[in-house]
Amino acid sequence: MDRRDVIKKGLIGVGGVAAASVISAPAIARERMEVNMVSTWGRDFPGLGTGAQRFAKRVTDMSDGRIQINYYASGERVKAFDSFDEVASGNAQIYHGAEYYWKGKNPGFAYFTSVPFGLTYTEMNAWIRFGGGQELWDKLSGEYGIKGLMCGNTGVQMGGWFRKEINSADDLKGLKMRMPGLGGDVLAKLGGSPVSLPGTQIYENLISGSIDATEWVGPWNDQFMKFYEAAKYYYYPGMHEPGAMLSIGMNKSWWEGLTKADQLMINAAASMENDVMMSEYNAKNGAALRQLVDEQGVKLRAFSDDIYDSFGEAAEEVFAETREHSPLVAKIHDSFVHSRKEVGSWARISDQAYVSQRNRVLGL
Repeated sequence: MDRRDVIKKGLIGVGGVAAASVISAPAIARERMEVNMVSTWGRDFPGLGTGAQRFAKRVTDMSDGRIQINYYASGERVKAFDSFDEVASGNAQIYHGAEYYWKGKNPGFAYFTSVPFGLTYTEMNAWIRFGGGQELWDKLSGEYGIKGLMCGNTGVQMGGWFRKEINSADDLKGLKMRMPGLGGDVLAKLGGSPVSLPGTQIYENLISGSIDATEWVGPWNDQFMKFYEAAKYYYYPGMHEPGAMLSIGMNKSWWEGLTKADQLMINAAASMENDVMMSEYNAKNGAALRQLVDEQGVKLRAFSDDIYDSFGEAAEEVFAETREHSPLVAKIHDSFVHSRKEVGSWARISDQAYVSQRNRVLGL
């Protein structure tokens, strides 16, 4: 072989090794990022708080510690209902909460948690992901400098805790009840007095008599809160929150400054928590309900059809008024109604029909 050929092939070999080294070498390490996250929940509060904390830890773990999220529970950095402004201003980068807490800023936010006679967990996911919900949410939140993503759900909620039996809609008149969102507006239409309180303040107000009734979430959370010590009548199902979606809200400028890879990672972490939280509630509510009834002497009651009809009539009045707020809110409402009809009609002959027959056969 010619000496020049040997040298040439040797150089090619060296070049190949060098190229391989470049390809196999790890990407240049990106700069470590410190992120402040505020929440509307108490630290370590089952489901809601622990879910938010799980999300924060998941992002840190998924980034191998490169994105360090400093998590602040309600009251540790700002009060629960100040979380939105803290993130919109850029003082923090992320909040975890329920969008209907921001109804005072724009009633359209209520649709992105839950509204009366609204969407279940699976229906909400369908609307947000494939029914135009995310796009409308982006438009609404973007006006306030926020980017929102689904990050948890508590499923169909209970109707609430009452000191007395509720036999008709007239029994709701004059009732002071903790109920945020458009559900509170429905209560007001029926003569009640809705009160908006963060979760950490409900028990003390119920015990003291400052409120006569409260809704919160469901058996697992409600048992933890010990509402049964102040009210024994536990009603179902809750018309106000049939699939309460929780969310992360991020400062829009901060979000848009992230790489596509980091955006995808955060989105994946939030989507995972959306599934994990709902699974946890479904796993734990049943046992908690049995304990409430068998051990705490709670009296489980179903709202009558007449009461539910009253809820429905009042809800339609609330929706009509809400649509008048702005063209965007009207568009959000109409999109929600369309998905409720399309997805709900399928659920009626799929999930609902099957579960009804299964439970009938098995006597559940």
